[in-house]
Amino acid sequence: MSFDLIIQDIYNQVKEAQDNGKVASYIPELLNVNPESFGIYFSANNQVRYGIGDCGYKFSIQSVSKVFSLSLAYSLKGEDIWNRLGVEPSGTSYNSLIQLETDHGIPRNPFINAGAIVITDILISCLPNYRHDFLEFVRKLSGVKSINYSAKIAVSEKAVGYRNIALCNFIKSFGNIENNPEEVLDFYFDICSLEMSCEELSNSFLFLANQGLNPHSNEQVLTKSQSKRINALMQTCGFYDESGEFAFKVGLPGKSGVGGGIVAVHPGEYVISVWSPKLNEKGNSFKGMQFLEKFTTESRLSIF
Repeated sequence: MSFDLIIQDIYNQVKEAQDNGKVASYIPELLNVNPESFGIYFSANNQVRYGIGDCGYKFSIQSVSKVFSLSLAYSLKGEDIWNRLGVEPSGTSYNSLIQLETDHGIPRNPFINAGAIVITDILISCLPNYRHDFLEFVRKLSGVKSINYSAKIAVSEKAVGYRNIALCNFIKSFGNIENNPEEVLDFYFDICSLEMSCEELSNSFLFLANQGLNPHSNEQVLTKSQSKRINALMQTCGFYDESGEFAFKVGLPGKSGVGGGIVAVHPGEYVISVWSPKLNEKGNSFKGMQFLEKFTTESRLSIF
């Protein structure tokens, strides 16, 4: 199949279409990005690679990084992490406090902010040099040593992170945060500030298309069962409260972030990443969602 031709054609269609999205404004530093940026990168298990547009430009991946932090925590703690987290779609906003009261401080899943904050706490407890160790984990997954946090983004998020501060302290009140909330939040903002390109993202997610095996290092990052479960969580919970819509229209596990990035995985086949900063009303990339729906329709390659 000529993936390059399919991607070129859909890219041109979506690039010229009207974009009704808006760049995330609640994190001031994100407003400094070019709102017209648009990039795609495709990485297949058979070594086929293809990128177009702004696929080499680094951007703030935001919540896409939650897949990395979950994967590292899962590799370290195994099934024990599910004593502190659920695996159900939330059905409410990604930064909602309401369900934590009902569920006694147990976040519904690891991709809403509350869940990702608990995962961050787990990493701090497990890793003596957690900032460095997490960064090295992502660098190994991608095969790129230059990947780093963005201090500007992290500071910008912390300056307006009142809801996340409330979430962390509220979870702490239920005993589901072990470490100092300020330390947990600082690391959480660092994790979300990671800057990567579409090419780096696609290559770093290949382990989830390879049953947990990192093709860059030939290292088994996760067991086959763990890889399956993370893909399942991305399918059901990876797009805030638009996850059902993404499954319905695109048919792939994936994860989005308010920086405008989306990564989608076809287990056993490929990874494709999209970046376009303008978001729809659900907080997902407007053009990214359009592109991926058209891509799986034209290629006839989804998990359904």
